Amino acid sequence: MKLTGLDTSRPFAWSATTISRILENETYLGVTVNMKTTTISYKNKKRIDRPESEQFRFEGTHKPLIDRQTWEIVQDNRRHKRRYTKFEEPSLFSGLVYCMDCGAVMTYHRTHGEKETKARFICSNYRKNSKTTCSVHGIREEDLYAIVLDDLRRVTHFARQNERKFAEYIGKKRTKEAQKEMRGLEKQISAMTKRQSELMSLFKRLYEDNVLGRIPDEQYRILSAEYTSEQESIKTVLPELIAHLQELKDSTSNFDRFLENAHKYTEINELTPELLHTFIKRIEVGERAKKYSRSAPQDIVIHYRDIGIIDDMPQEMEDILIQVAELDLEIA
Repeated sequence: MKLTGLDTSRPFAWSATTISRILENETYLGVTVNMKTTTISYKNKKRIDRPESEQFRFEGTHKPLIDRQTWEIVQDNRRHKRRYTKFEEPSLFSGLVYCMDCGAVMTYHRTHGEKETKARFICSNYRKNSKTTCSVHGIREEDLYAIVLDDLRRVTHFARQNERKFAEYIGKKRTKEAQKEMRGLEKQISAMTKRQSELMSLFKRLYEDNVLGRIPDEQYRILSAEYTSEQESIKTVLPELIAHLQELKDSTSNFDRFLENAHKYTEINELTPELLHTFIKRIEVGERAKKYSRSAPQDIVIHYRDIGIIDDMPQEMEDILIQVAELDLEIA
């Protein structure tokens, strides 16, 4: 038997494909999945993958090697890989920051010669398609770092100090928050799906006009490139929005897991990749009230893993958070 693709000079080297398959294998989570593949027909024995809806999943068939939280964090990281920049090191927040207006991921940006303090996140939709799909808004990395660190410290502090009231607050807001976010996602998905159909019609009309000589070749090339870029952007963003919507529909509040992590990390003096991916699922950045102004108000929404968005807090919780902030100032 001849093995293809085997490098006998490095018998213990693991390929990227092998590692990817291990990270995606639910067997390590204590799950057995049957009927993953099938054949085209009884004559053609070539194996093809079955859609997930036709597979059979059995939970708890054996002892898991990893816990559910670790699995979810790994899958999130794989969906939103941290891309290396021109400066070698990826940003701490890469893959976590999204545009509040169009839902696209925000990309890390710093030009040669700029100080590291001027590094910023900009909506990828705007960078690719200019003014056609979104606006030129973003946030400096150092500002985002300060906001997230401050919020994470105060929220985890309150969770540790007053578990019962925090649990009541999370329980009340979870259902209302999820419904509101799902409605927003459904609107975005509907708009993008409609735009996809419009682009197909525009492509067809543009091609016919070019063939019939109604528009010159150069104009056809420019418009075709713009439509293609927008279509590629939708192809990237739309599946992520659909997946996020499905997560919201399937998820339930897991306060105990958040509380366990809050007790595990009692001293949060700086942000690390481990901390961010343990506590935070997604960060959304809105447009400033006044463009190009660093002092104008700007909405930043942090989606915490397991408990969602922390807003509209009861007054006593606000008072405790203010006390924590004042204590931090005294220590500093």
